[in-house]
Amino acid sequence: MTELTPLDQAHAAMMAAPDDDRARLRFYERIADVELFLLLEAEPAEDQINPVLLNDAFVIVFDRSARLAAYVGQAAPYVALSGRAIAGMLDGQPLGMAVNIGVAPSEILLPDTSMTWLRETLAHEAGEVEAKIDQVLPPKGLPETLIAAIDAKLATATGMAAMAWLVAVEYSGGGRGHLLAFVGAIPRAQDALVRAASEALTFSGIEAGAMDVGFFEPGDPTVAKLAKVGLRFDLPQTEGLQHTPRMPPGSDPAKPPILK
Repeated sequence: MTELTPLDQAHAAMMAAPDDDRARLRFYERIADVELFLLLEAEPAEDQINPVLLNDAFVIVFDRSARLAAYVGQAAPYVALSGRAIAGMLDGQPLGMAVNIGVAPSEILLPDTSMTWLRETLAHEAGEVEAKIDQVLPPKGLPETLIAAIDAKLATATGMAAMAWLVAVEYSGGGRGHLLAFVGAIPRAQDALVRAASEALTFSGIEAGAMDVGFFEPGDPTVAKLAKVGLRFDLPQTEGLQHTPRMPPGSDPAKPPILK
C-alpha cells in the first residue's frame, strides 16, 4: 500500500468531517505549504511557463513527482512550487487547481473561487508595534490545534532561527497576551517567521484570536525568562538559508512566473 502523504491525511480528515471548519482550514494550509508539481506543456522558458489545463479551467498539480508520472504515463515537463506560489501565480486568471487527479485518494478539484480565498487568506499581514515586556508567564488556555499548527509550521522553517518559545506576557502600561518569541532568527527570515505564526493562528480556526511575535538575540536577558516558563519549539537546523540557491520560477512572490 502506498504511504499516505500529509496532503492525503489532511484531505481524508476534511472529507470525514464535512462540517468541521478547522479540518477544512488544515487542508488548505497543507495545500499552501506543500511542494506541488505543476504539469507543463513544455519546459520553462526563462520566466514563462505554460501549464497543462484540465477542461480549460484547472492547472494540474501533484504532491509527489511519482504521482505526476503515473498520471501522464511518460516523462513530462513540470515545475515544483509551493501551493502558495501557484495560488499567487493564478491571480487574475480564471483558473482553479486540479490536485492529484486520478492517482491518489486526495484527488480534488479546487475552483478559481477557492484559489481567490486562499490568496486573500495568505495575504493577511501582521501589524507592527513596540511594547516593553513587564512579566513573562507560562502559556495558558491555548487550544491544542494552535500548538499543533505552530509546531507544523516551524517544522518547515529550516535554519531560520535557533528556536522559539511560546509564553504569556504582560506588557508595561497594561495589556497582556501570548507571544511567540524567536531566538537567534536570521534577519532576512523574520518576515517569513511572522507570516508562519500568523498563518498558524488563521488556519487553526480560532476566531478573534491574537498572538504576538518577537525576536531576541541569544544573549538577551529575556531569553532566560522565556526558557523558564515557555513552551519550546526547536526549528530544524541545516545549512538552510546559509546559502541561497537559484530560485525556480514562482518561488519569489514578487516575481511570479508568467502564464503563456
